[in-house]
Amino acid sequence: MAKIPATAVAASGLIGGYGVARWTKKRPLGAVALAAAGSLAAYEWNRQAGPRAAAGLTVAYVAAFAGSHPLAKKVGAWPAVFAVAGSVATASWAVTRRVANT
Repeated sequence: MAKIPATAVAASGLIGGYGVARWTKKRPLGAVALAAAGSLAAYEWNRQAGPRAAAGLTVAYVAAFAGSHPLAKKVGAWPAVFAVAGSVATASWAVTRRVANT
């Protein structure tokens, strides 16, 4: 089975969670998608970089979700979601890459 990087899972969770909530008009469904992707990403972060890195990246994931709401009021919903997804993906890549190369 193909392995999907945690970086992509985390970014997809933020984008997909918002997309599901918006298109179904059911925020709880978006929350399920967001949480499922976040859980899978956290599992992979723990496996790749250890529990401290996983905890930090999970906090970043949740903070990105929360931060997208006030940011959306300034730049719009989709730009805010893409911005925070990119931030989490970059942090994930940096942490897991650094650990993998040591």
